[in-house]
Amino acid sequence: MALTDTLASAWYGDRRAPWWTRPLAALYGGVVRLRRALYRIGWLRSERLPVPVVVIGNLSVGGTGKTPLTIAVAASLRERGYRPGVVSRGYGGTQREPQLLGDAPDPRRVGDEPCLIRAGGVPVAVGRDRPAAARLLLDAGCDVVVADDGLQHYALARDVEICVIDGARRFGNGRLLPAGPLREPLDRLRQVDLRVCNGGVAESGEYPMQLCGDEVVALQGGERRTLAGFATRRVHAVAAIGHPPRFFDSLRAAGIEVIEHAFADHHAFVPADLVFADDLPVLMTDKDAVKCQPFAQPHWWRVPVRAELPPAFHDALLARIGKVSRK
Repeated sequence: MALTDTLASAWYGDRRAPWWTRPLAALYGGVVRLRRALYRIGWLRSERLPVPVVVIGNLSVGGTGKTPLTIAVAASLRERGYRPGVVSRGYGGTQREPQLLGDAPDPRRVGDEPCLIRAGGVPVAVGRDRPAAARLLLDAGCDVVVADDGLQHYALARDVEICVIDGARRFGNGRLLPAGPLREPLDRLRQVDLRVCNGGVAESGEYPMQLCGDEVVALQGGERRTLAGFATRRVHAVAAIGHPPRFFDSLRAAGIEVIEHAFADHHAFVPADLVFADDLPVLMTDKDAVKCQPFAQPHWWRVPVRAELPPAFHDALLARIGKVSRK
């Protein structure tokens, strides 16, 4: 069994984590606490912007639905009269210097998730220096900054923290990396402003979120069909996201017979990756489609999803943003 499979089984299953992960987890935890302390006492500097900053992230590694939530939050703020912009590290891309994305960004340079967010019409800036990237959004006229996957990036001061929780897997065995899936200890949850549960059953104090998708869109030409139209059909399902089984299970829930093709998160696709020995339809996530668009084939389809949350979540977020004042 591969090491990644062994660790995943220990994090979310009945297997015990390898013995060597425990001292490493203790070391990792010490580094996490020291780093937070250095920011708290000012030895490491957090830059505060003159506009509200909303940070969206998670405690566990892997996909929990941060990017769909980021898109939903930005859309909600726009509907309420704000001019939001999104700042991202740009994972999977080669861009190092801060950059404000244009209308047709290259995912190889700036990462797949920023391209997906930008496709919704929201200003997006990427860069390893998040405060510098966020300042580009201010220059573009944004009056709220939303940080995608920024919970552990303390260089950018924040006014509202939102933690996304995987409703099915929750926090696994509750241990820190690499003995478990946690980036920070569970008591970090007490410090965030809003908790969102993606799928499953939301616990007390959490807002439920569902990822909904009922159509497919052709990569070539943009033809739209209902997802239900693929029911009982056999398809190749491609996913290079943090937790591919979520995508595969959603297709099976629609009655589709799935041939799974899971890739590492942020995988840089090449045409050979999607050459199969038949002409069956290929269904992929929106995040993967932005990378496969340049060499798309007629039988390739993307499956868009949207994050649906209760009005109470948006009201709570708006109330917290409304309390932020800058001199």
